[in-house]
Amino acid sequence: MLRYRQTVLQIITIILSAVCVLAAHFYIVDNGTVFKGTMEGKTIKAEVLRVNHIIKSNPGEDNAGEFLTVEFSARALNSDIRGKTVNVIQEIDKSYAFSPKEVKQGDKILIEAYTERGVTSYYFGDYVRITPLIFLGVIFCLLIIAFSGTQGLRTITSLGITCLFVFTVLLPAILNGKNIYLWTLIGCVFITASTLAVIGGYSKKTLCAFTGCISGVLCAGLTTVITDKFLNLTGMLEEESVYLYQLYPDNPINLKAIIFAMITVGALGAVMDVAMSISSSLFELKEKSPSIKQSELMKSGFTIGRDMMGTMANTLVLAYIGSSLTCVLLLVAYNANIQQVINKEIIISDILQALAGSMGMLLTLPLTSAVCSVIYNRRNNNVSDKNEPSA
Repeated sequence: MLRYRQTVLQIITIILSAVCVLAAHFYIVDNGTVFKGTMEGKTIKAEVLRVNHIIKSNPGEDNAGEFLTVEFSARALNSDIRGKTVNVIQEIDKSYAFSPKEVKQGDKILIEAYTERGVTSYYFGDYVRITPLIFLGVIFCLLIIAFSGTQGLRTITSLGITCLFVFTVLLPAILNGKNIYLWTLIGCVFITASTLAVIGGYSKKTLCAFTGCISGVLCAGLTTVITDKFLNLTGMLEEESVYLYQLYPDNPINLKAIIFAMITVGALGAVMDVAMSISSSLFELKEKSPSIKQSELMKSGFTIGRDMMGTMANTLVLAYIGSSLTCVLLLVAYNANIQQVINKEIIISDILQALAGSMGMLLTLPLTSAVCSVIYNRRNNNVSDKNEPSA
């Protein structure tokens, strides 16, 4: 009966979360559109039927490279011309080291349609890469369900809610000129509450994890804001930052706030993991040893936390190094002075992400342990805690 009640509450949480995301989306975005693209033309998914002609020409007098014009026929797989066959042009400049390969029959591609004076021309855009990822994602979901059962289904659901909020609320809020700091914090609170409620149910264990997680995220965000005063960051981390800044010349996006969002959201996952692990571990310890004292329970939380901190700090550092490895290699290759490499803003921002996230986790560990030691030792514990789903 108690498990049934928890399941009902979790289903209600999922529905309410979806409603909240939808409401926030319509509040932020006009006309109910997620991405308001300003690029000309229309992108259409298509399949290559046959290659008609390949025209070769030399673009330079020094024979620097060959220029290919591939004319082929493709069948549209979506849009208003679905099922129709169109003639498409692919232009390849061989002078570039990584020019796209020539299309061949059976390839799934994206084509760009441009209409001028009533005549529509079609050009090769890129190869379709989403389908293999969808297939891999389905395998991932099936493995989670196979290993974790209903708990795995809850995990997938919470992940879906998180992605839905990020892509339909947080990103549009940034692009529509909303306060990035405010909406980042709102997003962190919403994601934490919905995720922990769906996965852990409504229990003291979830409450402890939520308290510790929010404190850790706030610590990471506060560290970022304070440190920014001394680092003189501009937010121009890479070429894409320039394009983003120039997207709305009259009201440019606050790139320094983007760094805050990157660090805070990036730390959220690790901090939530730490908070839930400590809360769940101490809950099981209290269940197995009901007579354990508050001080002993807190000490056990500190001991577990110290072991977790070593690996989780490495996780954050390695994740940020891995995500920017290409940039680091390029900077090292072109700069003989290691001080110049480390002093680059993109490297500084990665280091800041790792340090701020680690400090957030560092605060999460003792605070979650302290909250658990107090709440778990209160008298008249809710019986439903003993029947909650394991995290």
